[in-house]
Amino acid sequence: MIAIIDYGMGNLRSVQKALEKVGAQVQLSCSPQVILNADQVVLPGVGAMAPAMQKLKDLGLVDAIHKTVKSGKPFLGICLGLQLLFDKSSEGGHSDGLRILEGTVERFTQLKVPHMGWNQLQVQPAGKDIYKDIPDGENVYFCHSYFIQPKDKGIVASTTNYGVDFVSSIVKDNIWGVQFHPEKSQQVGLQILRRFTQL
Repeated sequence: MIAIIDYGMGNLRSVQKALEKVGAQVQLSCSPQVILNADQVVLPGVGAMAPAMQKLKDLGLVDAIHKTVKSGKPFLGICLGLQLLFDKSSEGGHSDGLRILEGTVERFTQLKVPHMGWNQLQVQPAGKDIYKDIPDGENVYFCHSYFIQPKDKGIVASTTNYGVDFVSSIVKDNIWGVQFHPEKSQQVGLQILRRFTQL
């Protein structure tokens, strides 16, 4: 069973429907125990880091997320859910993240935000599993104003160009994270979610 963390930030139903479409058994939940008992966990998200972190704390989910990641279970962060995995964001001056991965979250400067719409993936060596059978240069759907800057460049699974090259996905051990929305990325997105369910 895949648990989708329901903390009131994001289009959870779209993620749920996309995972069900590729054959997964899915449960939306804000219960730490359900998340800890799941086989795989997805942290989606749309919005700002500070209120998202506050909601995770209020629901007692921070510890459950850390324990899930440490357990080695497959964990997928989507959009804000990816950004939350890092140390901090420049949003609002400074916002702390979950501090699971080292790095920061920065705002696009001198570019129209949000970066919204279809854009290409440039697959990197760390992306060989997440993008298996997906050609380099495929388009996926984005909607974000901030992007991650991981300290460890070896976890970069893909980059995308929007005025600058930014990290559009990461893979580190059991953690997958995507800045784009696979649930809105048609067949390519479904293929990525299918690969996740097979971990």
